[in-house]
Amino acid sequence: MRTKKWFSIMAVIGLLCLSAGMPQASEKKDPADPKTVEAVIEKLNDHYGEKNFTADFRQKSTLKAMDITDTAEGRAWFKHPGKMRWQYEAPETYLIVTDGQTLWIHRPADRQVVVGDAAAHFGGGRGASFLADFTRITDVFRASLTESDDPSWRIKLIPRKQQGDLEQIHMEVNRKSLEIEQVTTENVYGDITRIVFENVAFHPEMPDRLFDFEIPAGADVIQMEN
Repeated sequence: MRTKKWFSIMAVIGLLCLSAGMPQASEKKDPADPKTVEAVIEKLNDHYGEKNFTADFRQKSTLKAMDITDTAEGRAWFKHPGKMRWQYEAPETYLIVTDGQTLWIHRPADRQVVVGDAAAHFGGGRGASFLADFTRITDVFRASLTESDDPSWRIKLIPRKQQGDLEQIHMEVNRKSLEIEQVTTENVYGDITRIVFENVAFHPEMPDRLFDFEIPAGADVIQMEN
């Protein structure tokens, strides 16, 4: 059971990790849409770039080698650049939060806090993920559009530089609202994590205290390896 819990947590960490990249991807046409991937990314930059937002999420993670599937749900906060708070509410309560410098993972049921260096896990502290700093997405990933007949664009992201065992990420973006509705990440072992976002709301102001964490008295503190 503990393996299942930690797989769920580390799957999210794997999804969010970024590293420094190279210039933007070259133009590529989508057979099902006249727009280029650059044009779609530009629209998404206008919608998400340098903005703060919240969303409800549902997560499904599958560990292929162990035939384990885990589901969870909760609420997330993103503040540009690089601050995130993932509050898991079911099937258990725990928290993943970073202020762009420090990463905390709090498991109240185990009275345990894991502490790590955000710079080591989230790309030098300059953007924890494309969700927390969307302006960097083409610096970090080679983007392309895949064929789709539904109301969403499907964007495939391949890391420009090796990022642990991450192989690819797929985003589904509503063509009308420009909201990122689903993010799916896959690693080299075939493990898949899918996060569905709902009720996205933008906030001109978002307090920094949401992305800070005070370790509870009596909690066991574990330092995460870089």
